[in-house]
Amino acid sequence: MTTLRPFTCNDLFKFNNVNLDPLTETYGLSFYTYYLAHWPEYFQVAESPSGEIMGYIMGKAEGQGENWHGHITALTVSPNYRRLGLAAMLIEFLEKVSEKKQAYFVDLFVRVSNKVAIKMYQQLGYIVYRTVLEYYNGNPDEDAFDMRKALSRDVKKKSVIPLTHPVRPEEID
Repeated sequence: MTTLRPFTCNDLFKFNNVNLDPLTETYGLSFYTYYLAHWPEYFQVAESPSGEIMGYIMGKAEGQGENWHGHITALTVSPNYRRLGLAAMLIEFLEKVSEKKQAYFVDLFVRVSNKVAIKMYQQLGYIVYRTVLEYYNGNPDEDAFDMRKALSRDVKKKSVIPLTHPVRPEEID
């Protein structure tokens, strides 16, 4: 049985097995602690009965007015625990937190080459809102899709009307 629980500082010493995937963005220790300090409600772990970290989600709330939204900064599941619905469970958790914060939508960035993740996000109701050119620092040729899912506050679904042209990272609001 999987347990969802808040991420703790001690988890920083136990989650390397999840971060080894080449498609997982990894950050410095200060980045994780910054998120943990500022948006602890958005930082959750999926844990196995033996205490092993199976996956995690890290996010935040940001924006103003109709751009107020939840953002998935990182989502990853250990290769040993994929295809069990853990990613969907973690995303659903983050969406519920965003609903409580009265966000208009949830967004995320995903490599355009990560077809498996894109398909999963689409199955969960996310749409490709726009393409962000050369988004990933490690690979200037790698673009990202900015994917979004409208929440109940966005009654007219204005947040998910796709842009017709790509943008550069510095143009992201």
